Amino acid sequence: MNRSSFIQQAIGLGPQWQARSGWFEQHPAELDRQAMQLAQQQTSLPPATDTVAIPAPDAVANVHMPAPAMETSETAAPSTLDAALAAADVTDHLEQPLASPRPLVELGWDQLEQAVANCQNCQLCHTRTQTVFGRGNPQARWMLIGEAPGEQEDKQGQPFVGKAGQLLDNMLAAAGLDREHDVYIANVLKCRPPGNRNPAPEEILACSTYLQQQIRHVQPTLILALGRFAVQTLLQTEQSIGKLRGQLHQYQGIPLIATYHPAYLLRNLPDKAKAWQDMVLAKQHFSRLSS
Repeated sequence: MNRSSFIQQAIGLGPQWQARSGWFEQHPAELDRQAMQLAQQQTSLPPATDTVAIPAPDAVANVHMPAPAMETSETAAPSTLDAALAAADVTDHLEQPLASPRPLVELGWDQLEQAVANCQNCQLCHTRTQTVFGRGNPQARWMLIGEAPGEQEDKQGQPFVGKAGQLLDNMLAAAGLDREHDVYIANVLKCRPPGNRNPAPEEILACSTYLQQQIRHVQPTLILALGRFAVQTLLQTEQSIGKLRGQLHQYQGIPLIATYHPAYLLRNLPDKAKAWQDMVLAKQHFSRLSS
């Protein structure tokens, strides 16, 4: 045995640790080890068979049970979640907006115009001068649908009465169409957005039933949609007019031609030629549909 092994054995650090005899039996660590062994032995013993006294029912009734401990956030989460879901369900029924605003019931023409005049379905009712219902012949075979009233339309209560309206009149006249007798003109929005800004989605939704009922009343042979918002609203698409023009579309079974808004043409004069091509295309389809 070498010196290192002899020293380790002498101080009890051999391969298998053994407590040295003598004073080490009273070492605190040894006493803790013995106490642990005794506790393990007691827990491994079979349960005692002594009879346990069962208290009488009256005695049990008089015993005051302690109040249950308050649940932690983890254990309380299911009931809290159930309550939140129940509250959300009630909120959905009470506050969820309708897919399309009132009036959904079919109205007569005069009733529909009065409903538009009194409409408060969106915030535009607070900034408008007056609503702009439409103009032209409600029995016309052509229906032109623009985006929203501008400043002059808001003042006069008629669609397309500004410079854009003058350009539209000239295009209609060149196509052999009279504005008052051969076409009916309406807008997606019946109120002017402040500063002629773009219509907001909630504003388009608020006016959607009015336009739908106008189209049902007029029952046009062909729709000419003027401008991006009119085209995208009617066709339910996000494609640009550049991709949608030059072809025949359908709106609820009604043929539809997409073209540029006259106000856009005033700012982009080269596209007037494209707009005239769209008008010629619309005339061709109208003649075919009417024959």
